[in-house]
Amino acid sequence: MKKFKFPMRYVPISATILVFFIVYLIGIISFDNFGSPKVFLDLFVDNAYLGIAVIGTALVILTGGIDLSVGSIIAFTSILIAKMIASGSNALVAIALALVIGIAFGMLQGWLIHCFSLPPFLVTLAGMFFIRGCGFIVSEESIPIKNDPVFNFIQNDLTIKLGKGMNLRFIVIVYIVVLIAAIFFSQRTRAGRSIYAIGDNELAATLMGIPVGRTKIMTYTIAGFCSALAGVVYAVYLKAGNPLNCVGLEMDAIAAVVIGGTLLTGGVGYVFGSLFGVLVLGLIQTLIVFDGRINSWWTRIIVGLLVLAFIFMQNLITKISKSKSKSQ
Repeated sequence: MKKFKFPMRYVPISATILVFFIVYLIGIISFDNFGSPKVFLDLFVDNAYLGIAVIGTALVILTGGIDLSVGSIIAFTSILIAKMIASGSNALVAIALALVIGIAFGMLQGWLIHCFSLPPFLVTLAGMFFIRGCGFIVSEESIPIKNDPVFNFIQNDLTIKLGKGMNLRFIVIVYIVVLIAAIFFSQRTRAGRSIYAIGDNELAATLMGIPVGRTKIMTYTIAGFCSALAGVVYAVYLKAGNPLNCVGLEMDAIAAVVIGGTLLTGGVGYVFGSLFGVLVLGLIQTLIVFDGRINSWWTRIIVGLLVLAFIFMQNLITKISKSKSKSQ
């Protein structure tokens, strides 16, 4: 009888799921009503926009790249939609334009990275400053979205009532649909497998005939779409737009991807893990809110420690995998 060996590639995501359940259990033990279905559902409602952005970030990191423009695109998208609605434009037109701009911006970044062999960090850093500045050109102040029929329809008519004061909001449904689509894309399509191959070894992927340039541009295009869609969800969630919003959110997205078990060097990880990465961040924030005595900045400290722990774990797994491959 063969001895069962747990595959090393599943260790990071398994650790993430374990951390999630431990933190959730701590909350249930420490606070009344923490384990209620409403609190759990609110994790998805409050973090739907971050979850959508993280999906795009995860795909980019799987290629061995990085995207620092996430938070700026979300802020730009939300203020653009709010400004257009305030100026009398139809909300659906504003949303469509915002998504097109996000897709085009992501494609442009991917094209610059590939065609000029530029570092993704620097290209997306420049993109972060550029698109944030564009948001301030649209408006320097926050703009509320008031009495818009499209937004009212999304928030009221597209909300599924679950009873006991709980509602499944449309933004959560959007997040779940995008997540399922991304999981299928990354695991079941040739383009998804190409992303893993490039992240694992770009030179080997090129020699195998994989269209590296096209795949990279596609991945950053998807990331741009996810960031813009996250901006739409954020505008629906807050019913407002502000160019100052989401400063540093790209770091939250990267942290969620790392905590979700994806290797920063690329080629290893699962988009599904990003769900638990986002939920862990949300749980930590919820714990601090329930306690009421702890400063909110402890969220950053705890997340920093978690990211460091997962980086050490990933480094250890990589070394073990390499030593096993050499011994065989």
